[in-house]
Amino acid sequence: MPPTLASLVHHSALKLTVRAGEDRLDVPVRWAHVSELADPVPYMEGGELLLITALKLDAEDPEAMRRYVKRLAGAGVVGLGFAVGVNYDEIPAALVDAAEKEGLPLLEVPRRTPFLAISKAVSAAIAADQYRAVTAGFAAQRELTRQALNAGPEGLLVALAAQVDGWAALYDASGAVVATAPEWATRRAARLTADVERLRDRPAPASAVVGGPDTEDRVELHSIGTGRRPRAALAVGTAAPLGTAERYAVHSAIALLTLTTERSRSLHAAEQRLGAAVLRMLLAGQPDHARAVAGDLYGGLLDAPFRMIVAESASAFAARAHADGHARVQTAKPAPAAVHAPPGGDPLAGLAEIAEAAAARSGEALLIVPDGERLVVLAGDGSAAVAACAEHAAALEAARAAAPSEQRAGEADELVVGLSAPAGPIAAAAAYKQAEQALSVARRRGRVLVEHEQLASGSVLPLLADDAVRAFADGLLRALYEHDATGRGDLVASLRAWLSRHGQWDAAAADLGVHRHTLRYRMRRVEEILGRSLDDPDVRMELWLALKATSPE
Repeated sequence: MPPTLASLVHHSALKLTVRAGEDRLDVPVRWAHVSELADPVPYMEGGELLLITALKLDAEDPEAMRRYVKRLAGAGVVGLGFAVGVNYDEIPAALVDAAEKEGLPLLEVPRRTPFLAISKAVSAAIAADQYRAVTAGFAAQRELTRQALNAGPEGLLVALAAQVDGWAALYDASGAVVATAPEWATRRAARLTADVERLRDRPAPASAVVGGPDTEDRVELHSIGTGRRPRAALAVGTAAPLGTAERYAVHSAIALLTLTTERSRSLHAAEQRLGAAVLRMLLAGQPDHARAVAGDLYGGLLDAPFRMIVAESASAFAARAHADGHARVQTAKPAPAAVHAPPGGDPLAGLAEIAEAAAARSGEALLIVPDGERLVVLAGDGSAAVAACAEHAAALEAARAAAPSEQRAGEADELVVGLSAPAGPIAAAAAYKQAEQALSVARRRGRVLVEHEQLASGSVLPLLADDAVRAFADGLLRALYEHDATGRGDLVASLRAWLSRHGQWDAAAADLGVHRHTLRYRMRRVEEILGRSLDDPDVRMELWLALKATSPE
């Protein structure tokens, strides 16, 4: 610990005597400073032991000493050392009384003790304290490193909590608590989620202090990671501000956690290329090769039922559709994979963060591959990652529904997600196609996420709302509508009635209120105008869907 007035008084070589403020000798001394100025306050920083001989002071004037001592106390001076036998044989009573009333410790310095000896004693004690702090810091670093290697982040937190005499917590990229030490701190750490989320939105490295005199403890938050956005956060709670040794321990923990949570760029890129290769093999119908290449990297993910998630942002789709005229699957181009996408951030990176964080908390295997302007996620059926993605989509749906219509129209980076039905490794290509189909439906319906299983339980008619389908229907039926507009017959209504009755002449004619021969004539006119045979089931199907697309009722 740093030197205090008490330690100087007990220093056998200094022979100091306490004349006032005996109850405040435990105050740390930052430095010993000599000044004979009548007002040395402008040159004080606080925490000093001021040494004087009263060369320029009227130390016997009670009012002058009251003002003098009051200024010193207000400036943070922790003690006053008065040398006797120089200008005064003893400390004047006016100064003693002023120091007593102000509560400022007053030390009598004998003539045989030079001020330099006191300064050296303070300097030596400060140096010894710093040496102890550095030594303790190195010892803490060794212990934290040992725990990180042997017990992982959890063991590191236990060691850190012991070093700072407090508690520590680790959060993932989403702001969720991953581990705490001791266990009783879990509830306290959970209350800081909002503060961690605010810290996450700041470029790394970032830190913040939470709490103060009115709270149960003082908490320091530190981001963990080297990229633009942190991958984790560390909270350290203590009853008082950290000392030098504790600060060394915290900095060492941050460095070690960064090493354990951040992988090298080359290794990360290699894993991404491996993931993309495994996905391509699965989609090519080569699950055995995919397993051989993946090894133990994805655990049993490739041997159990899984779900395929295909996601893209609305802006990416719009840009691709504008350039190509239609959506297409790009060749997989691995890029860094990233709870919620930050405002104005990449929604695909946000979704990847959410899936990774959920999988990490549950100890699940996960395969994430950036696929051009899309994101492909392969996760176990019923996994926490799939559930987290669905919850995120539901939250976005709710936020979109609550937003004004003009705001929704201006959101260019909305997320669109398609989720396949459960599938095995052999059916990976089919699962990818299902996810693509669900993605297309989600885009048409203005949804964030659609599951492929929902499509089979619904109706195909909502899919006809696509602009391309309507354009096809208008072109196919335009000649019939133009014919009817001249008043020469009701071919569209007759065609609809005939198709709805599956080609039954009598029933369709009865619905229309005409003779069946009249209906036969009208159907021949439909064939002549369209140049198509109604005997062809494909023609009948196309005409029925066209009628539904132009007039669903």
